[in-house]
Amino acid sequence: MPIRHHLSDQLLMAYAAGTLPEAFSLVVATHVSLCDECRARLGAFEAVGGAVLEEAPEAAVSSGSLAVTMQMIRNRGKDPIPAPRPVRQGLFPAPLRDYVGGDVEAVNWRSIGGGVRQAILPTARDASVRLLFIPAGHAVPDHGHSGMELTQVLQGAFRDEDERFGPGDIEIATEETNHTPVAEAGLDCICLAATDAPLRFNALIPRMAQPFLRI
Repeated sequence: MPIRHHLSDQLLMAYAAGTLPEAFSLVVATHVSLCDECRARLGAFEAVGGAVLEEAPEAAVSSGSLAVTMQMIRNRGKDPIPAPRPVRQGLFPAPLRDYVGGDVEAVNWRSIGGGVRQAILPTARDASVRLLFIPAGHAVPDHGHSGMELTQVLQGAFRDEDERFGPGDIEIATEETNHTPVAEAGLDCICLAATDAPLRFNALIPRMAQPFLRI
């Protein structure tokens, strides 16, 4: 089926400018590697950015700017997320596969209850990103959001109160979003999800477990 849910222009422009948190950049790179439409839009934004830089006047820099820049690069800890490319071998697209160091069999899943499993990926602390495994027919507890969450579907599909998200689709959830995602029957649902703030669970037990699960 074709991809129906895409990235916003704001997210693509921020990715092109290099201003997204590492966790969100990974999700965007993964989606763009799957989506011809978003990849083309990203290319257009990158071209505009390049043209602006070429026409910008030269500016003086301090004598210590190079040393500061190199220190910032060293402090990142990880290599930059690879540029999106439409290559897929196995379940994970190339940016995610390169980041994890393998395909789904390389993931160290941990149970978070109800058959749902997660694997938190190491990134900078300004946001977090995790792989989620939701068994077919199972639901994630009803919750809202304290910030933004990007969820990229890699396998299977899920529905919430408003939409269906299948393979390749991306859901952009904001502080106005309150929903109960349910994996469709048939194929287990595997997603990549990034958040910049804790979820707001409505039930008591998920709220009590939240600090331990780092959701």
